[in-house]
This record gives sequence, C-alpha cells and structure tokens, in this order.
Amino acid sequence: MTKKGSIFKVISSYFGERPLSMLAWLWVSLMPILGSSILILNYDRLSSWPLKSSIDFIVFTGVAALLMGLALLPTTLTALASGFFLGWIGLPFLILAYSIASVIGYFLGRGSNEGLLEILFSKNPKLKNELESRKSKEGSLVFFVRISPIIPFAISSFLFASMEIPLRKVLIFGIPGMLPRTLLAFGTGVFASSFLAARDSMSSPMQWGIGAAFLIFGLLGIYKYLKK
Repeated sequence: MTKKGSIFKVISSYFGERPLSMLAWLWVSLMPILGSSILILNYDRLSSWPLKSSIDFIVFTGVAALLMGLALLPTTLTALASGFFLGWIGLPFLILAYSIASVIGYFLGRGSNEGLLEILFSKNPKLKNELESRKSKEGSLVFFVRISPIIPFAISSFLFASMEIPLRKVLIFGIPGMLPRTLLAFGTGVFASSFLAARDSMSSPMQWGIGAAFLIFGLLGIYKYLKK
C-alpha cells in the first residue's frame, strides 16, 4: 500500500506543478461526453452534407480524425454515425481516420505528459524494471486496452504515450484491437432505420452482452500483462 500511495503522490505532485497536463487529462475525459451530446442534438444536419466525390471522403477522413484525435467525439459514436450516414463505403475511410486520430492523440499525450515516466522511475526504480521486463508484451497491452470498452480511445492514447510505448506498436496492435467494436457500431448504424434508433439499439441486451464479452476479454488480457 505504501508503494501505491507514493506513486499516486508523485503523480499528484506532477499535476500540481504542471496544471496544463492535468487540464489535458480532464479534457480527454470530459470532452467526448460533451461532443456526444452536441452530435445527438444536431445529427439531422449531417444528412444535408452528402458525400459524393473522392474529395468529400478525404475531407470526412480528416475531420473525423481531428474530432477523435482531439477527443471531441468518442470513437464508438463516430463509427455509429459513419455507418448510418455513409454506409459500408465509409468503413475504410473511418479506419484511416482512426489511424490518424491515434497519431494525433499519441503526440498530444506525449507532449502533455513529458517527463512523467522519468519522475516515476526516479521515485520508484522497481517500476522501471517492471516495465522493462514487459517490453516484449507492450503490443498485447495495446490490443487488449483498445478492445476493452471501459477505457476510452482518447484516454488510452494518452496512457500509451505516457508509458512511452512506441507509436508503431500503438498502430500495429491498436487498430486490430479497435476493429471488433468498430464493426459492431458501424454495422448497427448501417442497418438502423434512423440515427436515434441506431443510438438506442446500442443499449439493447444483445449489445450489452457483446460489450460485456469484449470487456471480459480485454480485462483478462490486461491482467495477464500486469501479473508477475
């Protein structure tokens, strides 16, 4: 208990000395909720912006990447809306947007939490040894964190950057980890009769069951990474 308390004390001290870092974590935690509310209240406006040309889809990819990368929209709701408004043709562009958003979120997290890992190592050298011994398993951690619905996309991007997991691993293992939930939300949007019906169907018993399966699978993978 003392070790955990000291780590949390170091993190609290770090945020106290770097208020912008604390604000960044609050941003990625709260803004997706606000963004979701705004999208749901204004979803009808999206239907007036049909995508027809290649340029339109390129613009969509860039806008979606910025919205998710800057934590202005959660990835699941973005996938749901993309499936409803674009259909299956929009799936490759959404996956590309996910990849770009991962890069944006990663660099924002690295810039916002610069020096955090070094401070933790200086206060707890054993932590460095623990993380070093798991270097070969970083990819599995990324995969299971991404597939778990309990850890939001923006927060996990900050987490990977803070742990100094290479961006290459975040992309190689993170995108496959996101695909199952992405396909579920995207397909729900494609087959929905309305956007609100698509949103409501995400709370159906079947969706909860699938989400619970993803959660258990992800937590088991994270536990396997953490246990000695």
